[in-house]
Amino acid sequence: MSAVHQISEHTCRTVWVSDIHLGTKDCKAEYLNDFLQSTHCEFLYLVGDIVDLWSMHKLTHWPASHSRVLRTILDKAGRGTQVFFIPGNHDETFREFDGLSFGNLHIRLEHIHTAADGRRLLILHGDKFDGVVKCQRLAHFIGNKGYGLIMGLARWVFYFRKRLGFSYWSLAVYVKSRIKNAVKHIREFEMAAAHEAKLQQTDGVVCGHIHSAEIRRIDGIDYMNDGDWVENCTALVERSDGSIELLHWSDQRKTVKRRYPQNVQEQPRVA
Repeated sequence: MSAVHQISEHTCRTVWVSDIHLGTKDCKAEYLNDFLQSTHCEFLYLVGDIVDLWSMHKLTHWPASHSRVLRTILDKAGRGTQVFFIPGNHDETFREFDGLSFGNLHIRLEHIHTAADGRRLLILHGDKFDGVVKCQRLAHFIGNKGYGLIMGLARWVFYFRKRLGFSYWSLAVYVKSRIKNAVKHIREFEMAAAHEAKLQQTDGVVCGHIHSAEIRRIDGIDYMNDGDWVENCTALVERSDGSIELLHWSDQRKTVKRRYPQNVQEQPRVA
């Protein structure tokens, strides 16, 4: 695990974020906007579920902070950052625009990114594995109502911890980590994603979808999940040498996560 450090501007070659879910009450837009404004990068990947069109059909929650996230992304594109939008299942409407580019903003169902060290990484949201991995999300383990209850409680925990000056902590992540089946199905999802990368003859895969941030080496493939901005507030960042870090953005703007290629061990197959 890498040492605690504070990220600074002009340090990143590439940034990956996903599962922002703009338009919902659980979106941590303030954290994300702070992260994006503090980070300069050549490539920015939006790996799906950026705007939650599913939830917006029922109830739209769109404070000014959500608009600021979009403005920051567009501002980066205007300043030369190549922005790749990989639509997810919650914003799948945009998938019909696959292949289109608007200046420095590109829409792709999947994309292959070449890292500075030469590795070829398959970028996709990950919902395509839903037919292979059943019940991969917490909502399926305890039911949509149960998940909604947990996220409702999590909002209160987040509110009071922030008022009391405590750092960010996710109740939903804590609950998921203690549900045996949740951990099992997350591992199966990771295996499915790594297998897809191998089929497409790439060195690794970057995805989102399951709200479980991770860097893991599986069967010779570098599996990387950038997490989310609902439960984890995490992103993947590529440095100039091609090394990739998993960052957690807290109130103190510090990060404590894993770094590749250092200290990443091969993971056993899931039976």
